[in-house]
Amino acid sequence: MMEHPLDESWGYQVTGYYAPTRRYGTPDDFKYFMDYMHSQGISVILDWVPAHFPRDAYGMASFDGTCVYEHMDPRQGSHPHWGTLIYNYGRPGVSNFLIANALFWAEVYHADGIRMDAVASMLYLDYGKNDGEWIPNIYGGNENLEAVEFLKHLSTVFKGRKDGTVLIAEESTAWPKVTGKPGDGGLGFDFKWNMGWMNDFTNFMRCDPYFRKNNYGELTFSLLYAYSENFILVFSHDEVVHGKGSMIGKMPGETLKEKAQNLRAAYGFMMGHPGKKLLFMGQEYGQVSEWNEGASLEWELLEDPLHKEIQDYARALNKFYLEHPALYELDYDPEGFEWINCSYQKESMVMFLRKTKKREETLLFVCNFDNVEHEKFRLGVPFAGKYKEIFNSDASEFGGDGRVNGRVKTAKKLEWDERDYSIELTIPPMSVAVYSCVPEEGTAKAHSKKAEPKKTTAKKAGAAGGTKQPAVKKSRLQKRIGLRMNRRIQPGRRPGRSLR
Repeated sequence: MMEHPLDESWGYQVTGYYAPTRRYGTPDDFKYFMDYMHSQGISVILDWVPAHFPRDAYGMASFDGTCVYEHMDPRQGSHPHWGTLIYNYGRPGVSNFLIANALFWAEVYHADGIRMDAVASMLYLDYGKNDGEWIPNIYGGNENLEAVEFLKHLSTVFKGRKDGTVLIAEESTAWPKVTGKPGDGGLGFDFKWNMGWMNDFTNFMRCDPYFRKNNYGELTFSLLYAYSENFILVFSHDEVVHGKGSMIGKMPGETLKEKAQNLRAAYGFMMGHPGKKLLFMGQEYGQVSEWNEGASLEWELLEDPLHKEIQDYARALNKFYLEHPALYELDYDPEGFEWINCSYQKESMVMFLRKTKKREETLLFVCNFDNVEHEKFRLGVPFAGKYKEIFNSDASEFGGDGRVNGRVKTAKKLEWDERDYSIELTIPPMSVAVYSCVPEEGTAKAHSKKAEPKKTTAKKAGAAGGTKQPAVKKSRLQKRIGLRMNRRIQPGRRPGRSLR
């Protein structure tokens, strides 16, 4: 929303940090928009770009003929890939300018949140640079110590306001404690984009169902680090530009119906996975073309029943989310997630629980990413009681084939998946089904006294916890963690963007 000179930069190369862009009206028009959104119960999060700024002569570059905002040395003050300039965060005037600007959008325009672009490029002195193009810090490292202090200062100021405005970091590396407290060595953000989950899960879903078993780890790996930060799961604009195609276009299938089936399964799993959720515009009804800043969204697609059914599905998922506290109440507490089985590699299936502190609010997710149906499929359940299917991506109203479980299932005293009780289900191909879990009367109080089967919590996501496949060796998982968590996502070609 901040003023910028080039439409193709999507607003990520800002020249007017204190000016709402003229493209949509006056500052008063923007205030009216914000008031109207709030009157409808809609919060507004603004993108904010403190990582770099363009070289336009009428902007901040060489503001008074000298480097007021940027470093003089191009090894410190220039992004070679983007052609932009880097702020000198060590100068009090620069730090004050940026913090005051973030406060301006929160206090004058009542923004409910600030999503900070390209945080990784701020944290690393060598981000997107080759040897000889950057200067180490005073300790010889590649960390931008001044930027770290700036981010801590900013988050501390926002926390001190106590008005609930949230800070969100688009940070693509394994920098520790991005959402940790500044006093404990953290940066103080409220949320961090989970780019690792997005990359892994998108790669998994791109595979033909027959080959997904060879990439099973990309489906389960995220639960090994899901509680290291307060994550947001994102399918953002970055995933649907520059030849990457649309979300439905990424899905395998010979027909659009098959692609839609995959897309519904992907969104269903996303909703069940711990962390907040984000979809980019057009993804909620299956836009076919990748996003183009020079054209409108393909709203005419909603005249096709298939796309209307995808939209209905997205709407139903959001409604379902709001109605079930298990999907958000313990989002950042490992006690809110529990594997039933994450070892069905050959079948490309996972089963897990989402929980609150009340047993009767427990939800059971059964996810099948293969195009094979399973009849009379037995799986372990957390306790004795009744299990009712309350959501299924294969329901006919969403464009599915209507292969749902209409009858309530009563758990039998039959050990399965290392649990004392189990149920038998029909699992449709390429589907996500959710079951309510109602404990047997009189067992809730006894539960605290009696020993239950061993739990496979999110902390032990690498352990199989099931009966179909052997567990993955821990040492192998530790190697994978080391490789992935140290992997750096490199910047791409388009100037003014943080990740490609």
